[in-house]
Amino acid sequence: MSGDPHGDPQGPVIRAAGCVLWRRTPDGTGPGTGVEVCLVHRPKYGDFSFPKGKLKRDEEPLAAAVREVLEETGHHCAPGPRLPTSHYVVDGRPKVVDYWAAEATGGSFTANDEVDRILWLAPDAARARLTQPRDVRQLTAFLGVLPAS
Repeated sequence: MSGDPHGDPQGPVIRAAGCVLWRRTPDGTGPGTGVEVCLVHRPKYGDFSFPKGKLKRDEEPLAAAVREVLEETGHHCAPGPRLPTSHYVVDGRPKVVDYWAAEATGGSFTANDEVDRILWLAPDAARARLTQPRDVRQLTAFLGVLPAS
């Protein structure tokens, strides 16, 4: 086991990464920003959140974030600006989740054991649907770095 709690996903700190996956609305307009964000529904937890997951051993956070987006949503993405890191506790262990904004570049969703559906929603609708306040903070940060049309 590594002496660095951030270097070993099996160590005391759970390391994870994810993205606020987004796309422009088909006509480039929409309520608020003309974009939609992707929420994943995880039946195990009954929640709506952004695609994210644990780092594999020696995996870089950005690589993990892109991998998790593809695994959970079926979409490829182009990572953009870094978003705030989330810190919280899961089963008594600290969890650190690095996030990026990422534009969807293609793909299609297929339901699986981990994620049974995804929703593409305007930011205001996503804000109302997200389960955790920490995810609402990520959405707010994303809107602050959203590229101009």
